[in-house]
Amino acid sequence: MTSTSASGLARFNALEETAALAELHEACASTAWARQLISARPFATPEDLYTASDAAMAELTAADLEEAMAGHPPIGRPKPGDPTSSREQAGMAGASEELKAEMLELNLAYQEKFGHVFLICATGRTGEQMRDAVKERIGNSPEQEREIVRTELGKINRIRLARLLDAA
Repeated sequence: MTSTSASGLARFNALEETAALAELHEACASTAWARQLISARPFATPEDLYTASDAAMAELTAADLEEAMAGHPPIGRPKPGDPTSSREQAGMAGASEELKAEMLELNLAYQEKFGHVFLICATGRTGEQMRDAVKERIGNSPEQEREIVRTELGKINRIRLARLLDAA
């Protein structure tokens, strides 16, 4: 554990509940997930926090997953002024206009089929990799896709929690 993440974890453990909930909400929009992490504090190590995050993610209901997904903009269209979604979707930043247009079409088709945004842990992925993933996943059943989304959200949450600890 780096000294930065150790001090970040100590800071997070010591936060007043409202402030801790606000920080967790920046990582994931699910209230149930955040409340479960708050109730598990204090964490001895960052890995304990990540494990608790994974466990909380596994228990989210379909409605909780919907709430979590609502905090994520479509791939290729990060929220203006949101450095987190811009950083995570950096693989689309240099994409060609054709690829951006194709992603828009695929996002819309996906959203029409599943009723929510296409969600993928975009960190480190190219625009082409994200396009290929949505093309592959659009053929899934809603049940398969819900579990893939749960897994992708778990990956995103781990990355964001690590950033939260390192920001201290």
